[in-house]
Amino acid sequence: MSIRRRLLDALHGEPVSEPVYVVYDAFLPNPTVDWDWLFSLGLGQVNHAFVVDEHHPNCEIVEIRTMEGDLDRRDVTIRTTGGELHEYYLGSSDKGVLPWRMEHFIKKPSDYRLMRNALDGSTYSPTDRAFDESEAAIGDRGITIAHVDRTPFQKIQIDFAGIEAFSYHLADGVTELFELLDLMDSLKRDEFACVAKSRAEFVKLWENIGIDAMGPHAYRRHMVPVYEAVSKVLRASGKKLMVHYDGKTRLIAQDIARLGFDIDSLTPEPEGDMEVAEARALWPQSFFWLHPSLTWFLLPENDLVGRVLKMASDAGPRRFCFELSEGIPPNWRQALPPVLEALATWRS
Repeated sequence: MSIRRRLLDALHGEPVSEPVYVVYDAFLPNPTVDWDWLFSLGLGQVNHAFVVDEHHPNCEIVEIRTMEGDLDRRDVTIRTTGGELHEYYLGSSDKGVLPWRMEHFIKKPSDYRLMRNALDGSTYSPTDRAFDESEAAIGDRGITIAHVDRTPFQKIQIDFAGIEAFSYHLADGVTELFELLDLMDSLKRDEFACVAKSRAEFVKLWENIGIDAMGPHAYRRHMVPVYEAVSKVLRASGKKLMVHYDGKTRLIAQDIARLGFDIDSLTPEPEGDMEVAEARALWPQSFFWLHPSLTWFLLPENDLVGRVLKMASDAGPRRFCFELSEGIPPNWRQALPPVLEALATWRS
């Protein structure tokens, strides 16, 4: 049976007899990894495609690409009524270094007003162009997931302001921050109305939550209502929501149980704070995209394989797979083949 078929069966709740292990498409430009060899050993692939076109009539976005040392630098400037905002990234995917944000758009409270000016009047339209192209290319190696940028609270915290500045502004009750949040909450609902029209069955939100930094009160006040709204839209169209939570979730475990979405990149300690068996007991109907801690790949082979197989046993017998979603082990050539071989012969 193909990897695609096995993964779809697992996602639809069929018993897992041979767990699938997939890699994010974002890592494939890394030329230091022999992907064809790993695919021949049974590694699968998950692609991501945007299914919405965004239109921002009240701003101009200018990108400039240069080199800084041996890394690509990408500067992004947003020009709108009242001024402009700037951020930049460094990295080079084809050298195995994913681009990393080095400067944020929002640096002071008045910048929230500028971002609101830029986003006000934004509209969205559905498109399956990228999804269809991805599905045609990936074949039986895996599946394509519709992905959507973070919910507004996370978008502002991680991408627009950065956690340090955002935390101060949130604690200070900066009015402009909450005005921007209100606008973005409304726009996110508009965006998901378009996502619901896609042919994609599975939808991912890139949240990267850090509940230890945010706290459960802010989570319940600012994020839970958005999850409830977008989940309602997706359910009406027969789609399933998964949320990228690769960190600590214990403080909001009961909230996740009530919301009922699937968990992408579920990672045990030290990155996370819940073991798979505990997560399964709390979230029996959720699909787990399991991410073995990258620290495990430095263990002796028997220990690594044993931990991965325990994850499978604790997650199973249904609704789970494995994924490389946070990075590629530097010793991938030695560490991944025995894991793939063990999963190929594992039975729940």
